[in-house]
Amino acid sequence: MLIRTLIVRNVRRWFMVSALLVWLVPMPARAGEQKETRQPWFLHCNGIGGERVCDHTLLSGLTAGGFEADYHIYDWTEGETGIVALQRHDQHPIEARKVADLIIQEHAASPGTPIFLSCHSGGAAIMTWALELLPDEIKVESIVMFAPALSPEYDLTRALRHVKNKLYVFSSPHDFVVLSTGTKMFGTMDGVRCEAAGLKGFVQPKSADAEQYRKVVPQPYQRWWAMKFGNVGSHICGMRTRFARDYVAKLLLTGKPPADDDAAERPTTRPVEAKAALQ
Repeated sequence: MLIRTLIVRNVRRWFMVSALLVWLVPMPARAGEQKETRQPWFLHCNGIGGERVCDHTLLSGLTAGGFEADYHIYDWTEGETGIVALQRHDQHPIEARKVADLIIQEHAASPGTPIFLSCHSGGAAIMTWALELLPDEIKVESIVMFAPALSPEYDLTRALRHVKNKLYVFSSPHDFVVLSTGTKMFGTMDGVRCEAAGLKGFVQPKSADAEQYRKVVPQPYQRWWAMKFGNVGSHICGMRTRFARDYVAKLLLTGKPPADDDAAERPTTRPVEAKAALQ
């Protein structure tokens, strides 16, 4: 009888301990109940030439560089490319509205998903105007502009209010055929006949909010990019796979551009300059 009583007590104690452990230790989530962690959503707007190979090499380069995202390209030209796309000023607000709606839809569908943007040439204007149309509560993480075809003194304040971190602006003085000769002749996307911001960068206008402009991080062309990344400063070089992989991806991932590790081994003057100095 005593043995039976001890067995019953031990069984009851085991059940009580087991019940307590079940209550204290959380059960593993089922497959359908696991918290979803989405990668960043990334939208790119192409230039006036429409969706081209360079737009895809940019995204493949970013992926190869470790910047994993849900990538999308929006071709705002709708097949009307070149000078026609540049000068369709009545269509630009419509396309900007479409881009803004894409961002709004993504934010509504997944409020916690980080949103990144990039744009090239004329697409920089469409993206800028789209940002200006966003509701106050919607902000993107960062933007990368390649060779923006906006006038340098275009006030970016309203667009920058929808940027949490940085606006990286890649410019190159070697891009003069498109962004100097071309825009002086046919105008920038905002209708100004001048050198575009993609040649030497944006200039903060007097009307701008200085606090917002601190988000602008100029990325002017560097000569060492040619040897290290194959970027010679053309209109599309910043979007080539190698440069996107080894430079742009790291910039987005760390907030810092890659260093010129070979600077110490590189001559500080070109051969022609050195020869002139000896004469």
